[in-house]
Amino acid sequence: MRIHGCSALVTGAASGLGLATARALHEAGAHVVLVDLASSAGADRAAELTAAAAARSVAAAGAKGWSAADAPRSSRRIGGEGPGSQASPSTPASAIFLAGDVTSEADVQAAVAAAAALGPVRIVVNCAGIAPAARTVGRDGPMPLADFERAVRVNLLGTFNVVRLAAAAMQATEPVGTPSRGTSERGVIVNTASVAAFDGQIGQAAYAASKGGVAAMTLPLAREFARSLIRVVAIAPGLFDTPLLQGLPEEARESLGAQVPHPARLGDPAEFAALVRHIVQNPMLNGETIRLDGGIRMGPQ
Repeated sequence: MRIHGCSALVTGAASGLGLATARALHEAGAHVVLVDLASSAGADRAAELTAAAAARSVAAAGAKGWSAADAPRSSRRIGGEGPGSQASPSTPASAIFLAGDVTSEADVQAAVAAAAALGPVRIVVNCAGIAPAARTVGRDGPMPLADFERAVRVNLLGTFNVVRLAAAAMQATEPVGTPSRGTSERGVIVNTASVAAFDGQIGQAAYAASKGGVAAMTLPLAREFARSLIRVVAIAPGLFDTPLLQGLPEEARESLGAQVPHPARLGDPAEFAALVRHIVQNPMLNGETIRLDGGIRMGPQ
């Protein structure tokens, strides 16, 4: 599916995998709604994407001999592009931030509506999540049930909440593509699982269960939405250089990276984003959970 001119909703988009994905889709010409918590730097990141798009537009105008005043202007307004509109190749894509909690129906509905106001909602990428680590029975006794519930609520329930509301919006759009070649489709949903879904370590029972649920619902969702011409794919990343690991000492980060068979380093969020772009553009990718991990298989601890 062609990315340019589509509207994309990315959760967890203020940092890490979500930010890299929002940036990659925006650079490819998608209008992007970045969703993250109010306490995040999402507004600053959206402003950076908007400024970068404007700079690219001016540079493109200069290459064609236009003056800066002739270059198309970026719209920061929700609704700067009418629903279903297709921006021209020289028109900067929009990037806006909406504070929201993926477990909130109202917040997600508002984000989907904002995305629909920018253009046809065809791309949804779920990157919001938490990674708690605690033994089921530790020194202080059994893990609080609320801690397990929170991991499942954010990672699994939150992902499903976005899927169900975004898919309803996608179903209301007109298909694009070439029906005669079987490539007609309405949209693509990419969810984030984890290698912990398959190689969960000691202390990851809650996290592994939540990400295992994301992986397990991929195929039934893809089967259900096939009749609506919507694909569903999950990515199971391994060890990536995200804020979760950036707080560790450099020695610890290097040790983690050395566990990856090849390349022996932490993954770059841009590599995750590149896979998202490929999934969107490759119509045969559907119903699959793709490991993106350099071949690592996590040990018990």
